[in-house]
Amino acid sequence: MKNPINTNLKGKVAVVTGAGGIICSMLAKSLAVAGAKVALLDLNEDKAKAYADEIVAEGGVARGYKANVLEKASLAECHAQILKDLGKCDILINGAGGNNPRATTDKEYYEAGDIDADTKSFFDLEQSGVEFVFNLNFIGTLLPTQEFARDMVDRKECNIINISSMNAYTPLTKIPAYSGAKSAVSNFTQWLAVHFSKTGIRVNAIAPGFFSTKQNAKLLWNDDGTPTARTGKILAATPMGRFGEMEELAGAVLFLLNEQAASFITGVVIPIDGGFSAYSGV
Repeated sequence: MKNPINTNLKGKVAVVTGAGGIICSMLAKSLAVAGAKVALLDLNEDKAKAYADEIVAEGGVARGYKANVLEKASLAECHAQILKDLGKCDILINGAGGNNPRATTDKEYYEAGDIDADTKSFFDLEQSGVEFVFNLNFIGTLLPTQEFARDMVDRKECNIINISSMNAYTPLTKIPAYSGAKSAVSNFTQWLAVHFSKTGIRVNAIAPGFFSTKQNAKLLWNDDGTPTARTGKILAATPMGRFGEMEELAGAVLFLLNEQAASFITGVVIPIDGGFSAYSGV
């Protein structure tokens, strides 16, 4: 992986949650290429360590850790070990998140009879599923920030970057809990930016558009590999006419972390969406 804007993070310690996933493992690699020592956190410790090993094999400094972003004790234990292994956190990427089928409707629009039909309508959404999705995305951003921002207060050139979504701008059909949770993440990003504005911490976020990953594969592709109707709608509403590539997220993150280029930027959410948020449909 290349450093697209030559951001120098040498001497920095970066903590990345959700680093066992495709997006955040890629971001962890990009931070390592820029010179940061990277702690990869995930509930799946094996995945976190596997990606950390890849970084080390490429000449970087990284370690994988098991952490549950919904448990303060788990984060505190992980934090203590990171302090011993790598040092104080300078950069926090809050990447843990996701959706759940229990919080997803089967159809985009409610139609007469759905309330009694063999379909999951709005009325069938499970409270536990909605709570899980909201907690994972919002509480899973709040708790790691409480834990690792302790290292950053009153130190220079520290950064928090949250992962929002296109859902935060306009809610997507079928996934109300995920859309609401990501809206909360965007709002929380602004709140944190103001709250920490008198310290050395800048807080920003990126809002990825549509990227084809394992997480959303069932929504985008049929079992035989052909695109779903939803994929057709997405691409029709994306002026660039394609899905994003994972590496296309790295440039914005490295820009926001670059103190020479972005030192006066805080409280923003940058769409990386191929023009999706700018297109009205006509």
